[in-house]
Amino acid sequence: MARSLNKKRKSEFRPNDNSGGWEIVYTGFILILLCFFIMLTSFASLNQSKITRFARSFSAAVSILGGGISAENGETVLFEPGQIVHKNAQLAKLFQKIQIVASMNGLSPDMITLTERGVILTLEGALVFESGKATITSNAKKVLDKVAAVIKQVPVTVRIEGHTDNLPIKSGSYPSNWELSTARATNVLRYLLQRHSIAPSRMFAVGFGPYHPVVGNDDEMSRKKNRRVEFVFDLNNVPVKSGIKNAIQKK
Repeated sequence: MARSLNKKRKSEFRPNDNSGGWEIVYTGFILILLCFFIMLTSFASLNQSKITRFARSFSAAVSILGGGISAENGETVLFEPGQIVHKNAQLAKLFQKIQIVASMNGLSPDMITLTERGVILTLEGALVFESGKATITSNAKKVLDKVAAVIKQVPVTVRIEGHTDNLPIKSGSYPSNWELSTARATNVLRYLLQRHSIAPSRMFAVGFGPYHPVVGNDDEMSRKKNRRVEFVFDLNNVPVKSGIKNAIQKK
């Protein structure tokens, strides 16, 4: 009698019984599917054009040492990898902040690009000046007022650059495109200083003439792109009083 009861108890309690294991596997599979569909939904809600434009711009900015490091005679100063990564992260934050501030002031995000030189806000030359002249048009002043609002809210140094195409200038006021581009950049600088009282220590102007084109000067459409005024927001020259943290962290 006792032996039959022991056999019965052994048959009822089996330590290796895995009859419920499939439920755990099935539950894990369902959770994985749920996470997968959540990711698909989040990706579908993003603006693909903005993602592509930012990825291309940021890729150009981080390619600081593309092609490797070569040794040559003389004293060589190299950045530590941590410094390079830190600077790129700051540029990305600055780029994002300027895009947000520009949109709030009615400027298109397409006017803003991220490069190794800094974050650049570009105005077409025809929007600001008449052909061969450096006097700011009345319509351009409205746009420059919006640019001034961005500069005030992003307290880093801004370099105002004047650029032209490669066609010889026909105006008697300027001997070459170099003088014309410099005069245009200087007039924009003077307007921002006088109209919006931005600190003079935060901005400076420079003219490049036709020597820094964004595309080849092969046709009128290309030359139109090269005639431009650029506002370069530069992290390398941040005013001491404002501080870099204020410049890239305020939102």
